[in-house]
Amino acid sequence: MPRHLSVKIDSFPLKRAFNISRGAKTAADVVTCTITDNGVSGWGECVPYKRYGETVEGVLEAIEALAGPISEGMTRQDLQSAMKPGAARNAIDCALWDLEAKLSGTRVATTACHILPRPVPTAVTISLGEPAEMASEARAHSSQKLLKVKVGTSDDRARMHAVASAARDAEIILDANEGWDESNIREHLLLAAELHIGLIEQPLPAGKDEILAHIPHPVPICADESVHTLADLQSLSDRYDAINIKLDKTGGLTEALLMRDRARELGFGVMVGCMVGSSLAMAPAVLLAQDADWVDLDGPLLMAKDRSPSLSYSGSLVSPPSPDLWG
Repeated sequence: MPRHLSVKIDSFPLKRAFNISRGAKTAADVVTCTITDNGVSGWGECVPYKRYGETVEGVLEAIEALAGPISEGMTRQDLQSAMKPGAARNAIDCALWDLEAKLSGTRVATTACHILPRPVPTAVTISLGEPAEMASEARAHSSQKLLKVKVGTSDDRARMHAVASAARDAEIILDANEGWDESNIREHLLLAAELHIGLIEQPLPAGKDEILAHIPHPVPICADESVHTLADLQSLSDRYDAINIKLDKTGGLTEALLMRDRARELGFGVMVGCMVGSSLAMAPAVLLAQDADWVDLDGPLLMAKDRSPSLSYSGSLVSPPSPDLWG
């Protein structure tokens, strides 16, 4: 019996509006792909991202277009050349990983992890808002080890002061989502160093970040929108100190594992991040993140209701997925 691919759209309302420099969202709209082989099903989830020209409907159609090749036995390796990197390939790639694990009885962690998988500390995200509002949210999460704070306006000084004062014991990542420019980046970097910020993520727009090769980095700078796949890494080595690997950018765990290992060879720090999705989207990323320097996989914590089964979150720790969820 040939393999069968099915795909659908799921929507998960968020607890509250999630704001970044490019806008706000109130729900996580995701695409869920399932591949069935002799009664055994593997599944994966992706989050289409408008910033990269993706829509939920377009990603769903792109996945459906692979139903024929999947039924004929397309492998993960075949998939890499059959589809471009992005959300659609991620959903299929992760579904194939899950299916392979269930058919073989060998957990994905056996292949994907350099070490025995364990709970890892994840960042908790503070969305963009007025300084007092962000300080209040940071204070509520001040017991967390790592906070990821959304900034990205022409003047973030008050926000930076407010959050740093409200969460003195937490390491803070500032994520500007391409919202700074050449007129303010030096000032923001110097203040971040003064406030003992741990990392700054994507301060400048992708393609307009050449200045990073010519100015001091008093705080390490991490690429997000500027880095998608293995092919991007070499050209960023003079601009960034770290990279953020997201499965929806790489097009799945297969490419992400290669990217992680090559990034280490080139001397980059590694963050494993996510779009706002459910535990199904986070599950493979938790395995990828086992030896990461920073982990940002709190997507399900932003949702009013997660999938069931789901990942286990306890304080700042997220545990590896159980077999009934993924992998």
